Amino acid sequence: MNKAELIFIKIFLALFALNSLSLYGYFSSSHPNHHHHHLAVNHRNTTAAEGFPKKIPHRKPHLSNPARPIIPSKPWPTIPSYLPWSFSPTVALNSCEAYFGNGFTKISNILPVKAALRSGSSWFRCRYSETLRTSICEGGKIRMDPGKIKMSGGGEKLEDVIGRSEGKELPEFEDGAFVVESRLKRKKLVGYKFLHKILPENVTRHPIRESVRSIVIVGQNDFDCQEWVEEPTLLVTRFEYANLYHTVTDWYSAYMSSRVTGLPNRPHLVFVDGHCKTQLEETWKALFSSLRFAKNFTGPVCFHHAIFSPLGYETPLFRGISEEINCRGVSAHDLQQNPDIHKTARVSEFGEMIRAAFGFPVNRHHAGKAASGHNVLFVRREDYLAHPRHEGKVESRLTNEQHVFDSLQSWASDHLKCKVNLINGLLAHMPMKEQIRAIQDASVIIGAHGAGLAHIVSATPNTVILEIIGREFKRPHFRLIAQWKGLEYHAIYLYGSYANPRAVILRLNKIIKSLGC
Repeated sequence: MNKAELIFIKIFLALFALNSLSLYGYFSSSHPNHHHHHLAVNHRNTTAAEGFPKKIPHRKPHLSNPARPIIPSKPWPTIPSYLPWSFSPTVALNSCEAYFGNGFTKISNILPVKAALRSGSSWFRCRYSETLRTSICEGGKIRMDPGKIKMSGGGEKLEDVIGRSEGKELPEFEDGAFVVESRLKRKKLVGYKFLHKILPENVTRHPIRESVRSIVIVGQNDFDCQEWVEEPTLLVTRFEYANLYHTVTDWYSAYMSSRVTGLPNRPHLVFVDGHCKTQLEETWKALFSSLRFAKNFTGPVCFHHAIFSPLGYETPLFRGISEEINCRGVSAHDLQQNPDIHKTARVSEFGEMIRAAFGFPVNRHHAGKAASGHNVLFVRREDYLAHPRHEGKVESRLTNEQHVFDSLQSWASDHLKCKVNLINGLLAHMPMKEQIRAIQDASVIIGAHGAGLAHIVSATPNTVILEIIGREFKRPHFRLIAQWKGLEYHAIYLYGSYANPRAVILRLNKIIKSLGC
């Protein structure tokens, strides 16, 4: 072999090695989660189910900042009440699955996935639910420009923003707040006719509708970003962020959006609002993989996969207050054995998801509780303003709450047949994990009508609910949650806001007897 041939072979081997490294770099960046594929077992991948690849190799935009390290995504926990969120166009209108599960059966492919696969450009689609009258919209290669979203920064301590109106914390979107790349000639992605069809304006200043309205189309050369986010990301806008009940509806919407879009792992979150920090963020962080505020980004950021989560007001947990949702909670096993459009296990599934997110076992029932006595959790209601900076009247739901609690404490200490532990549920002073622990360990949950009772969504099967309802607060919020979870529910209706302690003890005594005491 002469010298020229040796040089040629060396050059060939060097080029082969360089090409191999390039291919490895491309596929590893385009498919960062391929080694997590086993986590997707039993969780439907919507894109694959519709004939598209799981990961679309987008042509990445020019980045003005160094690439951000990929943040690991949390796997979905194994929970007893989980049932597949399979896409089915035959889900019955106003059925339990249409309300609580995957009733998003009408898909509008605005920028088809197949075209994005060929060109490396953006894709975008919306899934509309006729039952909930809203959509879950999602897309790939979407740019968000925080500079074109008018709102406060968000994430501050409450004491640092005293005096700031909450109106300044809700987003206003300029055209171009969101951007997609496409060869289409029109400027805007969708028009008002389409918006009216798939995102009806169910509330004033509907932020999801406005964010989709703001999406403009640009060409490849104009699609620049400071940061590229590989991980699937939920874009969430909250209204009543400091109220537990309304936050539970937001949690459910985010969970539902994650399942409907078939995400193999728990998504990351971006709050597209300017609200200050609250204790409730502990649960947001436990449920999902990470959390950032939109204004934390210093410039345009591109998402490989972004999902616009519907408002909590558009979930069945809220809609049930004003419209009849004829559903009863049963176990997932019962539902599999005897399918019924008027039965659901979805709310139990969601409650188990919350408990699992904090690391609690999700297969505990009353056998373990009774061994150490029955915990009766009295959810205390402290006078507060649902919006911490609003002017307004502080409302008392139970004027003699302390007297009722003291009477129950005396009753519990004198209960001889079995041990009864009365738990003083000052939940506002407890970390969220300890609040969930108290709910999980309770055999009976009692309290005046108030947002704290929304925690019953995480109660275990066979927990009994006793709600004390004043004359001014005859609302069905917690009766419905109990019904949708299949929990035993009792109510004591008051003529005013004063409860007779003896009447409460009599009702509670009957409940404890029914538990075997």
